[in-house]
Amino acid sequence: MNCLHRQIRLLANKEGRQHRFLLSIGTNTSSDSDAEAFRSETKKRVMLINQEICIGCHKCAPHCPVEAIFITDQKARKRRKPRAIDLDRCVECGTCLRAGVCKVEAIYQQPMEWPRTLRASFSNPLKPHGHTGLLGRGTEEVKTNEVTHRYVRGQVGVTVEMGRPGIGTSMRDIDRLTRAMADRGVEFEPRTPVTGLMSDSVRGILKEEVLNERVLSAIIEFKLPEEKLDVILSALKQVAETLDTVFSLGVISVLPPDGPDPTAERIKSLGFTLRPNGKVNLGLGRPLPKP
Repeated sequence: MNCLHRQIRLLANKEGRQHRFLLSIGTNTSSDSDAEAFRSETKKRVMLINQEICIGCHKCAPHCPVEAIFITDQKARKRRKPRAIDLDRCVECGTCLRAGVCKVEAIYQQPMEWPRTLRASFSNPLKPHGHTGLLGRGTEEVKTNEVTHRYVRGQVGVTVEMGRPGIGTSMRDIDRLTRAMADRGVEFEPRTPVTGLMSDSVRGILKEEVLNERVLSAIIEFKLPEEKLDVILSALKQVAETLDTVFSLGVISVLPPDGPDPTAERIKSLGFTLRPNGKVNLGLGRPLPKP
């Protein structure tokens, strides 16, 4: 297997970031309508810090992979200012809670609603994806090709892993990339969580209700004829300039019985650095019979 990895870093400026969070977990709202809005918000935004008991030790913050925990301006008598979670930036990975570093147990969760639940599915390794039933990113990717035969000789499989700890990615960026790939005629792998979120897999369009969500990382997987690889790699270079995240690119092809690998030569000719980080999976069982 030939793997090509390329990272494009386009980090957002953190200065002037506007945080959206809940200032308290009590019931001291000013009106019934405010109370109802508060209950609605807490039901949707599940990873919270109880401002009334937080002692401001900040031990939870280093465990957040997307830097969503910050110091509030809320006044606190005889203790440091409490911390809060930026609800827009939080990817619901659950790391701050599982770390168990809060000695007053100020961090807690509430039941999630769609589409917020997809944040946990893509970001929390303990949450399975509804579309595939698998943990993690929810796809076996191309690593099992010797058994599944997703890609045959003459075809190229491509994986685009968007986001990383410390950065994450938005569904809007994922939608932007899948649309660009669909315009070039790729075929998306149907058994992946990202494809499961599409309203139109031919055009690579994600469902409207998921576009405002953020996740830690997500894998886009598709295949195409080998001769179209030049077009796809060039298009990925172009769309990378429009993304507010990073991605790694993987390419798989079935090696010829002898002679040079045409896919590797094609990748090098486009100016990419080829890193043959191959994986060999043993003990997967017998290959599937040919149709």
